[in-house]
Amino acid sequence: MAGSGTAHLRVEDKRVLTVENLVVEFPAGKQTVHAVSGISFDLIPGETLGIVGESGCGKSTAGRAIMQLPRPTSGEVVLDGIDLGGLSAGNLRQIRAQMQMIMQDPISSLNPRRKVKHLITEGLRIWGVKDRTKLEEMGRDMLNSVGLDPDMVWEKTPGELSGGQCQRVCIARALMLKPKLLICDEPVSSLDVSVQAQILNLLEETKREFEFTMIFIAHNMAVVKNISDRMMVMYLGKVCEVAPTPDVQHTALHPYTRLLLASIPDPNRDRNAEDEVEAIEGDLPSPLNPPSGCRFRTRCPLATERCAVEEPLLREVGTDHFVACHNV
Repeated sequence: MAGSGTAHLRVEDKRVLTVENLVVEFPAGKQTVHAVSGISFDLIPGETLGIVGESGCGKSTAGRAIMQLPRPTSGEVVLDGIDLGGLSAGNLRQIRAQMQMIMQDPISSLNPRRKVKHLITEGLRIWGVKDRTKLEEMGRDMLNSVGLDPDMVWEKTPGELSGGQCQRVCIARALMLKPKLLICDEPVSSLDVSVQAQILNLLEETKREFEFTMIFIAHNMAVVKNISDRMMVMYLGKVCEVAPTPDVQHTALHPYTRLLLASIPDPNRDRNAEDEVEAIEGDLPSPLNPPSGCRFRTRCPLATERCAVEEPLLREVGTDHFVACHNV
């Protein structure tokens, strides 16, 4: 079920990023879209946090709110001890160099009229590197790091590249400024399965090489399981469960998390197993008018009257494992 709380936040001096009580709302005529409703999470250096949930749960909005694109309605986003919400536009621009984002659609996120050599060196040019020889050397080295032959793609535009090549260019562009935090917004959802595996492996390799911290946003539980150290499950703007990824297949307690895990194809799964999760029913409620209490209650097989009147808070159920549910 979906809830709030900060019990899962760790020791403050170990965090590179802290997001606390983040709220993002948008006007929609006379109504308000409650996209993100008071979520909290943190990352320690070198960690990959996977944010997973079905479309419309607010995970991409949360990623953009960290970048202050747009600024959140309320809540705190603290990067290395600096509260981003309190910065002026000029100071925020300075700190954004430490955060980079890889967008969901690799082709439309690149300027179709610019060549690869311009796309990946633009950030350095903006931040004062004027030496063309140095820019080219750094750009070519980065293209090599992401598995592209500079001689093949240097003079090409995005329209002359495949989807996988465009995504590699996006990764190279993001890493050119050596960010502390890399936010990946469903970076493989539009790619073929074989290319997805290549991009996931590439992200793992570049993370080790460049030593950044990463948020990986996806709706595919199988993808998140393969790349993240810690997983946060979202539903309709709320956090359901936070758990270490390696054991989540066997330790997940929240009914929504278990439903997401059950959606992963597994030819060896015992269909007659006693603990098989019931199929999810009903449509995702509208963020214009989310359900009272627990937001997952309208589709939850475990829902009780308490769920309609009392919002569950995240509570610890195991080592680094937190669940927001009244009934587990």
